[in-house]
Amino acid sequence: FNISSRCIRGNQLKINIMMQTRTVLRSLRPGLNKFNATGGNLMLTRSLSDLPVDVDHAKGAWKTYGELDSYKPGKFQVGTFNKISAKGLEVFEPELYETLDGAKAVNAHAILLRSHKLKEEEVSYTVRAIARCGAGTNNVPVARMTELGIPVFNTPGANANAVKELVLCGLFLSSRRVVDGINHMKDLGTKGLAKERVEKDKAMFGGQEIKGKTLAVIGLGHIGSSTARDAGRMGMNIIGYDPGLSIESALKLPRNINLVDSIVSAVAKADYISINIPYIKGDPSEGGTHGVIGSDVIEHFKPNAVLLNFARGELVDSAAMKEFLDSGDGKYVSDFPDDLLWDHKNSVILPHLGASTEEAEDAAAAMAAETIRDFLENGTIKNSVNFPAATMAGRPDNSVRFTIVNKNEPGVLAKITETFAQNEMNILQQLNTSRGSIAYNVVDVAGAAAGGVTDFKKVQEMMTMAEGVISSRIIFGTPGMGYAKKLEGGEYFV
Repeated sequence: FNISSRCIRGNQLKINIMMQTRTVLRSLRPGLNKFNATGGNLMLTRSLSDLPVDVDHAKGAWKTYGELDSYKPGKFQVGTFNKISAKGLEVFEPELYETLDGAKAVNAHAILLRSHKLKEEEVSYTVRAIARCGAGTNNVPVARMTELGIPVFNTPGANANAVKELVLCGLFLSSRRVVDGINHMKDLGTKGLAKERVEKDKAMFGGQEIKGKTLAVIGLGHIGSSTARDAGRMGMNIIGYDPGLSIESALKLPRNINLVDSIVSAVAKADYISINIPYIKGDPSEGGTHGVIGSDVIEHFKPNAVLLNFARGELVDSAAMKEFLDSGDGKYVSDFPDDLLWDHKNSVILPHLGASTEEAEDAAAAMAAETIRDFLENGTIKNSVNFPAATMAGRPDNSVRFTIVNKNEPGVLAKITETFAQNEMNILQQLNTSRGSIAYNVVDVAGAAAGGVTDFKKVQEMMTMAEGVISSRIIFGTPGMGYAKKLEGGEYFV
């Protein structure tokens, strides 16, 4: 049983902690019908349908992790960083969830954030999942969370329309010198000359139309495919490049798009270039995307080409881009400031406005909240950047669902299934999948015969402490209960 506490074997149970525990337990909903705290052991017996279950987790002392005052029995606790859309938070049913500011959510079961740069010390032992309201996750220490067995989710496509509209806006800003014209008129206005010069000075800001011009779209995911589609509807010729093009995105593309096999082939004939790819640390030769638009690509640009970067600033080699802008009439439009490019006469640098619309914030928050709910309540993994996708059918009647996170190493799965067998538990359905160094299991089991009692305490501890296992959950009964993990020092936390 989990009260967001740390269970360390061999310590003496202290009276004050026991009294707090009694208070919490007495406030639990009626489904918890037996409480026995003797001999340093805490036992809870619950039943769901016809399945009696004995959950006995406290072995030794309860050491509080966080504050009991912030823990509400019978609810999942979600810690939020940044201002999260109210419409998104409505996804969390108040009967099952409480949402608290991240600093106050010391017993959080999940974390929901936008741009906050998450630190490891802000992730309690109790945290099972992290979701970002947006596509990028560079503000989350993803690699470290993987080591700790915590899935990190994002919301691909939730802000696609907002970013696409800004890309299209960038096309016009770069084509008609709109920003220069606005600044010029403001200057004239301060001198009382705006009306007098409004017609005379228009020749200073000549531009070109985008109809009939060629747009190269690098990356044809949610944003790239919708950008290609709508630019095509405005009469532009579209060239596309994406080595990992999905069927879903392909169906959104204009029929007359010219798909090519390299970035160089895409940019060579383009008047405008839009990059819509994720930022991955590392050199492109090693599978990263840092500086992927470098001198080897930029040297193939037309002299007056326009680069639109509403993806990530690090995708562009700033020195190479500055050299290109210095040498001709090319332009750079982005919502990522850069020390070398922000004040260049051929640059248009905006605040990071890509997803800054009410609609995009609502959609991203709702998607993130739904993802967390599905994971906490069913064990489903969707849109994770570090865990494999995992969806299993609903739990059969009279069964209990386990989820297990383990290192993706030979023999670990066998230890998991052997643990169930040794405890006379029958596996009704099972899913095992992996991604890189991590593996994830969803297992529905049936235990005791009619009239018997199934003791999951021993099962979960045996499984969690097995070599290669990182954490486990029993998705059953009261929200927030049934989570156990092996700490890096080898201690059993439950």
